[in-house]
Amino acid sequence: MKRSRINEIMAAADEMIRANGFTLPPFAYWTPEEFKARATDARHVIDARCGWDITDYGDGRFDEMGLFLFTLRNGLLGDLQRGGGMCYAEKLLISRQDQLSPMHTHALKAEDIINRGGATLVVELYGSDDAGNYAEDRGGTVWLDGLRHDYAPGEKLHLAPGESVTLRPGDWHAFWGEGGDVLIGEVSTVNDDETDNIFRDPIGRFAEIEEDEAPTHLLVSDYKTRLP
Repeated sequence: MKRSRINEIMAAADEMIRANGFTLPPFAYWTPEEFKARATDARHVIDARCGWDITDYGDGRFDEMGLFLFTLRNGLLGDLQRGGGMCYAEKLLISRQDQLSPMHTHALKAEDIINRGGATLVVELYGSDDAGNYAEDRGGTVWLDGLRHDYAPGEKLHLAPGESVTLRPGDWHAFWGEGGDVLIGEVSTVNDDETDNIFRDPIGRFAEIEEDEAPTHLLVSDYKTRLP
C-alpha cells in the first residue's frame, strides 16, 4: 500500500469515529517526531502495539479485502500467560461496505465483536475439527448479546448497530459491511496480531508499505523501524 493512501484512510477513519461519538486517545494524533521524542513515556503503548493499523493482508486490494483498526489498549502476552495483570484489549475497527476481512481464527484470543454504528455487520462462521483446523462441515456455539446461539457451518450473522457476538478460539470467522461502512468495537483478551491470527488461506497480516510520502501518524508496524 502507498503511504499516501494510508494517510487518507487514517483521516477518513478519524472522521467516521468522531461522527459516531468516539474520540481516539491523544497519542493517536502525535506526529512521528512527537512519538520518537516521547518514546520512553510511551513504552507500554509501543510494546503492546497500541495505535493505528491498516492492512490489505498483503494482497494489494484494500477496497475489496482489507481492514482499518486502532488498538486503544492492550495487555502483554506475559500477563495472559501468568494469569494476572492486564489481560484484556480494546480496539476500534472499520469494515467498509463489501470489504472482506478473510476467514480466520485465534488460538488464544476470545473477543466480543460489537457493531458500534453505521450499516449492518455480516459475520460468517465455521467451526473447527478436533485438531482446531477449519472445518467446512462443522458449526459451533457463540453468544449473541450474551445469549447462546448454535450456528450451522457457513451461517451468516447480521448484526445491527448495538448488537454483538462473542467468539472464542476455534470459531472461524470472516466479516464485512453490508449496506454501508460499519464502525466495530472489539473487546478481547490480550491481542497478539503477530502470532495469534490463523488464516484459512495463505495470506499476510500486515501490508507492505510503499513510501511515496511522509506518514501523518505511525502505524503499529512502523514502531520497530522508526522508534528507539
